[in-house]
Amino acid sequence: MSVIERIKEKARRDLKRIVLPEGDEPRTVAAAAAVRDGGLARPILLGDAKAVAAAAREQGADIGGIDIVDPANSPKAAEYAAALYELRRAKGVSEEEAARLAADPMYYGIMMVKLGDADGLVSGAVHTTGDMLRPALQIIKTRPGMKVVSSSFLMDCPNKALGDDGLLVYADCVVVPCPTAEELAHIAVAAADTARTLCGVAEPRVALLSFSTKGSAKHALVEKVQQAVEIAHALAPELLLDGEMQLDAALIPEIGASKAKGSPVAGRANVLVFPDLQAGNIGYKITQRIGGAECFAVLQGLAKPCNDLSRGCSVEDIVNTVCITA
Repeated sequence: MSVIERIKEKARRDLKRIVLPEGDEPRTVAAAAAVRDGGLARPILLGDAKAVAAAAREQGADIGGIDIVDPANSPKAAEYAAALYELRRAKGVSEEEAARLAADPMYYGIMMVKLGDADGLVSGAVHTTGDMLRPALQIIKTRPGMKVVSSSFLMDCPNKALGDDGLLVYADCVVVPCPTAEELAHIAVAAADTARTLCGVAEPRVALLSFSTKGSAKHALVEKVQQAVEIAHALAPELLLDGEMQLDAALIPEIGASKAKGSPVAGRANVLVFPDLQAGNIGYKITQRIGGAECFAVLQGLAKPCNDLSRGCSVEDIVNTVCITA
């Protein structure tokens, strides 16, 4: 069973309420219907009811039984505005500004998650990552003990000898351009947690990647990764984590044994932490486009689950992301 099928099975066993702020976007409406029909989650569409119905007709989607909430006319608007004001007044947000923001579907959806009226949020079919991350960081914030929000990519590779039966978790590939050593350590710990809790990986084995393996090269960039390894060990001493190491040393047993003797991770890593966003973004695209891997993105580090889509996403992409969020 593929990783996304395993995630869908987990979602079916415990239905969550996932809010979709782009509720009148045609692909989103079609995905909500597919999620409901598949018994994958309880979708909530935000938007004007007439506009949502028009998008459903365009897609030939039956949205009967799906909750539709118009933030501009919601009975909860005043409650959300008051809560938002309390959360943000120290940052200079007035009551009037809070009321305006609470009527915005993105902020309204984030408030639903914050106040427990939804379990998670998915957006990005028309909004940018920043459009969602900004209110999420302002309102939901990072989870306790986590210093940074980042991403993991679940890479389902055709070569089942790699990682965990072909599954590799890559981080960070879309959020933090140039992480500090401390941020890199937090990304590593979060990626291991993603592998364990989302993908069911019993034993995450984390390799922090570099162009050097165990001091084979001397450079400030290598030193940053070495510092990140030390910090990550202090954050999660029970975690199988090692570095710095080159990609081949992380994945290939013979090379790992040669370059990093005695490492508990070398040659059998299933979580790969890239030193910066350039490397991570290039790495996942090479694995996807040349290596033929299926890939699924997830944001990690927030106190409650919110996930982002590509604006070129398909209906299937939205369904998958709803399941990952659930």
